[in-house]
Amino acid sequence: MLTLTRCAKTALAATVAAAIWTPVAATAQEACTTYEVQPGDSLGTIAFAAYGTYDYQLIFNANRNTVGPSPNNLQVGSLLTLPCEDGALNDGQSLDQIIQQQRVINQARRSDSTGYKPPIRMVSGSNWAPFSDESLDGGGFVPILARTAMERGGNTRPYSLHYVNDWGSHLETLLPTGAFDVTMAWFTPDCDKYDMLSGPMRDRCDNFLASVPVYEPVQAYFTRAGSEYANITSFDQLKGARVCRMEGYSTNDLEEEGLAPPDITYINPTLPEECIEAVLFGNADITNMELQSGTDAITKLGVSAEVVEIPSLAKVLSLSFMAHRSNPNAREFITMLNRGLNEMRETGEWYAIVSNALNEHNKMLLSQ
Repeated sequence: MLTLTRCAKTALAATVAAAIWTPVAATAQEACTTYEVQPGDSLGTIAFAAYGTYDYQLIFNANRNTVGPSPNNLQVGSLLTLPCEDGALNDGQSLDQIIQQQRVINQARRSDSTGYKPPIRMVSGSNWAPFSDESLDGGGFVPILARTAMERGGNTRPYSLHYVNDWGSHLETLLPTGAFDVTMAWFTPDCDKYDMLSGPMRDRCDNFLASVPVYEPVQAYFTRAGSEYANITSFDQLKGARVCRMEGYSTNDLEEEGLAPPDITYINPTLPEECIEAVLFGNADITNMELQSGTDAITKLGVSAEVVEIPSLAKVLSLSFMAHRSNPNAREFITMLNRGLNEMRETGEWYAIVSNALNEHNKMLLSQ
């Protein structure tokens, strides 16, 4: 592995990236402004010009309706809101102000429930920063969104949140046996492509109720700079590839593209950093994970010049809360969470919570 200073790594990363990514348009992109998409732009190049990083999830979060279902199809002339460095939008209202305002509104309309109702038992896993990690403030932004959605959705029951790091047990055992009521947060497969899905993905279609999207991460695909996969343009070109995917994580993004063993071969370590290293050292051809997890791992390892995203394959997936259909309260819980999540989107509270968490996470990452 290269042993470069941070400044040298940054300079080298910028040089290599300039050769790999589509050229940045001449018009300047600045944080805290509105930007008109120019010919040759991509979300990655816009993010790099505005923030010095190719992690464009923040821009996508702020412009999800404008960008549409794929981050690869930017329309020239579209107007994008480029959030400020701290994630706030350039409308003069801080993220904390939005969150506090909604807390006050919710407190004023809550009424005490009469009669006992059993508590709602929620389960998540750890070691998935900034999504879910019990060492983080609030346990990560997904648990924060769950608690807030229940309150905005009108919940009056007590509730508890637990962390079980064996992610596979959530859907295989803990929810089917009634040990927990709701788990967070899971990729939801396209059940219209049922025949293309693996057994675990079909199980999600058959036996679970899923909420509306809690979060829509960009699923990114990474490879070594200069490899035969760096400039591919379709998923068909992944046939025969060795793919690193963390143990317990879903594979529906590739299954829905018609890719499953034996057409591809999986290796399954535990951590994102291990998958980035597998690609770096030639033990895997590509790795696929959320853009945030991938760029975090690349930053931690200091290999931004050596491991790059395959921009043409990026796609948007949906994370949802899930309840098992055998749970007599499953539909009630999911309906309540949906009501809360929809209200949070409308008021801007959803964006404020997510952006606050991402900003804190990114600052912590840079300080390490």
